[in-house]
Amino acid sequence: MSKNYNELLNKTQILGDELIELLKLREKGKIDFELIDIREPFEYENLRIKGVDKLLPITRFQTDIDKWDELINNKKFVIYCRTGNRTSYLQRFIKEKYNIDIPHLTYGIVDYSGEVESG
Repeated sequence: MSKNYNELLNKTQILGDELIELLKLREKGKIDFELIDIREPFEYENLRIKGVDKLLPITRFQTDIDKWDELINNKKFVIYCRTGNRTSYLQRFIKEKYNIDIPHLTYGIVDYSGEVESG
């Protein structure tokens, strides 16, 4: 992987292996971003990517708009869902509303081979 780790966070689609690498780099303090799960709480409790920072369900986007505004204006972040469908939708919505591109885990947690946890 190249030394410019931030390039990955400028992509719109991130593959599972790339997210694994980003999480390792974040753990070493070489990169800073937040990993956001946009699924529902029961999905989050059942299985989530180890290292997720926040649960912000897409169904509560309007309710949580202040949290999203803060993220969009102040942080680098990656979103994920189960298969990539919800994140793809949210990606397009954020592009229209805020005129920015955000990265998402292209095929979701079902295609992620890194560490996961539950509970």
